[in-house]
Amino acid sequence: MTRSTRLMTLMQALRNHRPPVTAQQLADDTGVSLRTLYRDIESLRGMGAIIDGTAGYGYALTEDAALPPMMFDDEEIEALVLGLREVQAIGDAALAGAAGAALKKLQARLPAAQAHRLEHAVLAVAGYRKAPPTTVDLRALRQATWDEATISMAYSDANGTPSAREVDPLGIIRFERNHALIAWCHLRDDYRAFRLDRIQSFTRTGTSFRPRRIPMLRDALAHMSAHPPQGPAT
Repeated sequence: MTRSTRLMTLMQALRNHRPPVTAQQLADDTGVSLRTLYRDIESLRGMGAIIDGTAGYGYALTEDAALPPMMFDDEEIEALVLGLREVQAIGDAALAGAAGAALKKLQARLPAAQAHRLEHAVLAVAGYRKAPPTTVDLRALRQATWDEATISMAYSDANGTPSAREVDPLGIIRFERNHALIAWCHLRDDYRAFRLDRIQSFTRTGTSFRPRRIPMLRDALAHMSAHPPQGPAT
């Protein structure tokens, strides 16, 4: 294994483990002695990586933005391109634009050979059915979800029957043909999936449910996995 490959492997090992990770674990991951591992840590620090910790305590990678271009293997590049191109195909305007910008940033940061592979990836996206159009600001809805802000929304069910809902937004998921908001519905006192194209409007209530979004989303997805929904809830 060349030194550059070994340093790349070490960087990935630092990213993969929950910090602090012991020197012995990193040495085992990279197949080197502890003495070599300590030298490699110092080499990465000299290249700009901010690695906290010392021998006997463990290490934590807190920042690596100053390192040379990001390194991905060939399969990772194909996966990134496919995922971002899918977002371009099925996302709303803001997300599609962000996916395109992310592809350009990746290409600019990659070494020349990998940038060429990204531009001419084997995998492509075709035939994706776009979700029905929405009338609400999805960027604002995503922000409310990130902010863990309870919202009040006007919603119409499959029959067009309107209702007022107060929900804790947890995440947005794509079903086979539609995007839906996964949320805790205060009216039903349960997790529900609301199709985005049926949300007529929403406003923040001023109430926060922080910091419960992540465990709530985990519970909601587990519930949906055990009891697959027939469609967005009413």
